Amino acid sequence: MLQPTKNTLSLFVLVFSFTAFSQVTVCSWNIMNFGKSKSDTELAFIATTINNYDIVTIQEVVAGTGGAKAVYRLVNILNNKGFKWDYVISDPTTSANASSRERYAFLWKTSKVKKIGASWLDQNYQEEIDREPYMSTFEYKGKQFTIASFHAVPKKKNPESEIKYFKLLPALYPTLHLVFMGDFNCSQSNTVFNPLKKMGYKSILVNQKTSLRQKCYNNDCLASEYDNMFYYSIKINRLQSGIIPFYKSFLSVKEARKISDHIPIWSTFQLL
Repeated sequence: MLQPTKNTLSLFVLVFSFTAFSQVTVCSWNIMNFGKSKSDTELAFIATTINNYDIVTIQEVVAGTGGAKAVYRLVNILNNKGFKWDYVISDPTTSANASSRERYAFLWKTSKVKKIGASWLDQNYQEEIDREPYMSTFEYKGKQFTIASFHAVPKKKNPESEIKYFKLLPALYPTLHLVFMGDFNCSQSNTVFNPLKKMGYKSILVNQKTSLRQKCYNNDCLASEYDNMFYYSIKINRLQSGIIPFYKSFLSVKEARKISDHIPIWSTFQLL
């Protein structure tokens, strides 16, 4: 019988250390104008892009019925790729300007995670936040965490004026392990995130652009550092994270922007 070598023992310790904790992979994507305008071919491409993740949150789902139908169509495609997916869609946000109202969506593999209770649009700062975050709690192997999916107002409308209220949410949900994610239209280096960072929240990405240019310059196709995830590092470890440069699958960034003007971001979290 083969005897374990020093290297195989080291590998066993490494694998055991990774599996002794609960791990879950999460993807966040602002998919521009996600509604009836998305063709079956585009939805199939989106499904292939996100299929490797346990939970996916989508921002910028069209507020009308076309947005909900597009999510349903996407989930049907995903269900033909080897895993059973479930989903939930928010009501339209309570934006004062009807044209800026949107929905959010959560999609998840039912064999990987369980959604706990109802999802909700946070009502604590509806007057102060144009598109209030959509929140949902998930459980993986007995460990729970809550995602707050968010799409901030555009840069010209001062997203910092909304993000500043996020520092108050941990106290309002003291029993939840929060992860803020989405399109903040604001860099993680902005001082508006400092209160969260002082509480122990960390961003999964640093100095990583996530929005697409109108055209590439010297093979640089990304414009701004807008999308990110902020996790509570006292209760959650980040094992890996990154972006999905889906635009490289297209002949031009113009073609890629028919899918979205943002790229997906992802992270593997270890729940303590």
